[in-house]
Amino acid sequence: MDSLTHTVLGACIGQALAGKKIGKQAMLWGAIANNLPDIDVLTSFWMSQATGLLAHRGFTHSILFALLVSPLLAFLFHRWYRKTTMTFKDWLLIFGTGNFIHIFIDSLTCYGTGWFEPFSHTRIAFNVLFVADPFYTISILISCIALLIISKNNVFRNRWAKIGIVISTCYIFYAIVNKITIDHKTESELARQHISYNRYFANPTPLNNWLWYLVAQNDSGYFIGYRSLFDKQLNIEFNYYPMHKELIDAIPEDDDLKALKRFSQGYFAAEQKADTIYFSDIRFGQLGGWSNSKVPFVFRYTLHEKANNDLVIQRGRMAFSGRDAIRSLMERVKGN
Repeated sequence: MDSLTHTVLGACIGQALAGKKIGKQAMLWGAIANNLPDIDVLTSFWMSQATGLLAHRGFTHSILFALLVSPLLAFLFHRWYRKTTMTFKDWLLIFGTGNFIHIFIDSLTCYGTGWFEPFSHTRIAFNVLFVADPFYTISILISCIALLIISKNNVFRNRWAKIGIVISTCYIFYAIVNKITIDHKTESELARQHISYNRYFANPTPLNNWLWYLVAQNDSGYFIGYRSLFDKQLNIEFNYYPMHKELIDAIPEDDDLKALKRFSQGYFAAEQKADTIYFSDIRFGQLGGWSNSKVPFVFRYTLHEKANNDLVIQRGRMAFSGRDAIRSLMERVKGN
């Protein structure tokens, strides 16, 4: 999830766990604890774009990291705050819940989270939430703002924190129900259209949990479609995108290409234009693909040595910032 979500969620949890003992400082340390696994972004300064993507949500998002770091920080903060009533257990709860909730929330998106690093490179991704979902964040954001405003002696502080946490948690269960519903309808439609596939996934599209991006993969490519929970038509229009694996196989495999293939978890497609080959990670979809099936995929990498992929990826992420793109998404969410 995005940093804002981790911050406000951590602040509310910090208040609920320790607000009565250290006041508003509990919000600060709760927010920091919930952002701690993202220290891996610092590695991007010493890595290429491809290897940096793979390093993110790796070891610092693992169960082992949480088990090692949480008690260490609890010990240090217990000594630092020895003049307060905060116990080692209190600090362990703040840093332990911060770490574990962070890696759990991140695993709800499609990026993939390395729970079992360094023993296994398997990435956990439940594909339940988009990486930035304002409908998930809004309740904890409101609670966090209220906690910053109201007095530290206000008897309702913990109630504010708990309300935000409960509502956001209920939204996760709501999103899980939505995913189960979409998966059932999509798999039924794939069978009705006699589309054979090896594996399938569905992700929510940007900023919502009602319009879903659908991908069924076979040996040579992908059937991609979109479905809204409000669609009245049963039919789903799937467009086929060839993988063109032969283009990738023809390229000498360096560290960056290995990292890209591993990062994509096998959901990749290649495209050649003139002398340039593009590597697209299918999992992250097409911004605007619900209205134009020809738009490029968001995560698209140029496979030549001097390519500025930092710029390419940021441009893909920002493609949705336009008013027309948001309007088209809202229209498609309403259903066909």
